[in-house]
Amino acid sequence: MTTLFYISLIILSVASAVNSCPPSDRAALLAFKNALHEPYLGIFNSWKGTDCCHNWYGVTCDPESKRVADISLRGESEDPIFQRAKRTGYMTGYISPSICRLTRLSSLIIADWKGISGELPRCFSKLPFLRVLDVVGNSISGYIPADIGRLHRLTVLNLADNLIAGGIPLSLTNLSSLMHLDVRNNRLTGLLPQNFGRLGMLSRALLSRNQISGRIPPSITTIYRLADLDLSMNQISGQIPASLGKMAVLATLNLDFNKLTGPIPATLLNSGISNLNLSSNSLEGILPDVFGPRSYFTVLDLSHNNLKGPIPESFSKASFIGHLDLSHNHLCGAIPLGSPFNHLEASSFAFNDCLCGKPLLPCRH
Repeated sequence: MTTLFYISLIILSVASAVNSCPPSDRAALLAFKNALHEPYLGIFNSWKGTDCCHNWYGVTCDPESKRVADISLRGESEDPIFQRAKRTGYMTGYISPSICRLTRLSSLIIADWKGISGELPRCFSKLPFLRVLDVVGNSISGYIPADIGRLHRLTVLNLADNLIAGGIPLSLTNLSSLMHLDVRNNRLTGLLPQNFGRLGMLSRALLSRNQISGRIPPSITTIYRLADLDLSMNQISGQIPASLGKMAVLATLNLDFNKLTGPIPATLLNSGISNLNLSSNSLEGILPDVFGPRSYFTVLDLSHNNLKGPIPESFSKASFIGHLDLSHNHLCGAIPLGSPFNHLEASSFAFNDCLCGKPLLPCRH
């Protein structure tokens, strides 16, 4: 009976070891934790015991390999731990390079903790299975790793709302699986890579509020799946490529607060783009007379430019215009009549040279 009892204990201990994470993964996680300080929520209180695959907050293991596959630590969450604390998260420290010892890691989310600083570990490029890298909403500085293009499985790269400087590495265009790129609100400088169009799977490219300069690469218009392009609040110059208006699924195009010049391409105003913001540039010339049934805008903002001439009569043929702003230009003449204009206020047309008609003062005949 005693022998059977000990055999049972041995079997149970072996089964437990088989189903738990490897000691190397556990050690890497603990080293990662030791570089961080979270004083309010106690999210790391559960990181104890030998089995990091079970009940370690934010850690998920692959059911077959038993290796750590996902780390998801969000500072803003509906999780009960946040509801009990009645506050959002705050964490300081840095992302330890020990995280790169988790060689089967597929998703790393360390988002919205505000106080995490330091640089992105250079060894990230040695995580061959990484599909999601999301560190939005921290105080991370330094540069985007030069060899980040080695992460061929990466589908989401979110570095927004940090203090990351330097240029966009040329190798980034090697991320052939990338679908979501968000580097908004950082300190990025330099040019957009000329071969940006190699990111053939990209659906969202969000690069606003940086210091990116140069021209919009023509190759960007070859990305068939691109639906959302935000380059606003940078220092981009030159003319707007007309081919942007011929992109198959582009719905949002934000180029406001740059240094763009030249005319507004007619292709942008009668396409599938529904959210178009070109405000606060140095665009000039007349408004193209090309509006039609395909012109459906939830937002059309062309304010604070150097546009002149009349508002085209074809404007009234647009199927819908939700928010329109043509203010702070040099437009002149009668505002067309029609349903797209019925709900608009005078502020949509203010500070032009000589516009008249509803909702402004009547025209003098």
